[in-house]
Amino acid sequence: MGPFTPFPDLDAVLAALVDGARSVLGPRFAAAYLQGSFALGDGDACSDADFIIVTEGDTGAAGESALNAMHTALHGRPETWAQHLEGSYAPAAIFRGMAGTPIDPPGVPRDPAWRDPQTGQPPRVYPFLFLNNGDRTLIRSQHDNTLVVRQVTREHGITLAGPPPAALIDEVDPEALRAEMRDIATSFGGEILSGAETIDALWLQGFTVLFFARVLHALETGRVASKPAAVRWASHALAPRWRGLIEDAWTQRARYPRGRGAPAAHRALAPERVAETIAFVRYALGLPALAGGA
Repeated sequence: MGPFTPFPDLDAVLAALVDGARSVLGPRFAAAYLQGSFALGDGDACSDADFIIVTEGDTGAAGESALNAMHTALHGRPETWAQHLEGSYAPAAIFRGMAGTPIDPPGVPRDPAWRDPQTGQPPRVYPFLFLNNGDRTLIRSQHDNTLVVRQVTREHGITLAGPPPAALIDEVDPEALRAEMRDIATSFGGEILSGAETIDALWLQGFTVLFFARVLHALETGRVASKPAAVRWASHALAPRWRGLIEDAWTQRARYPRGRGAPAAHRALAPERVAETIAFVRYALGLPALAGGA
């Protein structure tokens, strides 16, 4: 297998992931893809390794238990990348395109009071089995059941095993993608402005700035781009006041080379940096692309 990335140790972890998933899933294994930053061409030592494994049907409780055992063992490998995998097991029929049904796994209806342990959202789409960065076991989460993940995987995904991703994923409508990103951005931005989400760590401050830069770029183009491409666009397309904040959010990633899990990523922020970031969020939410849906 591979090479898939510039990092041989990451390729070794990805090979072990695919072999482990094949062993557990057997004939239910359909495909495996690397998506996210590496698929978009900006994966580096600060990145998570974002994967999607497509399955024939849901894995069920027994499959989930076996996958958890596999991921626990994988997490214990010596390569640092083994602790920085993030991704989902997506049933093929559901991953092909966004749909309102089914909303729950077979035989496991969710209570209306259920909240996604990763996103905090109520039941809205099917929850894939999801591995969060740094975790050893899977949870049910809607985190990757999005048009963003589908478009990135379909258009840019790196095939680890199985057919090309376009064979399993329908083309994503740009207007539907814009609507999804607008909803996510206004929800996240509203939490920041209300104080429900507190910017209390360097990684979250940088993430917030880059997130809104990427959202605004996607609303302009109808496509998800790499972080560097979005930073270049935002630095010139948005008001000049924000150029330094945006460019610094990208360059500061090199200050903690294991991403948001690194100790340096959690250091306290100067109050003026927090205030400027909140001001940028307010500015972004006031732009026509977000405020008016244009």
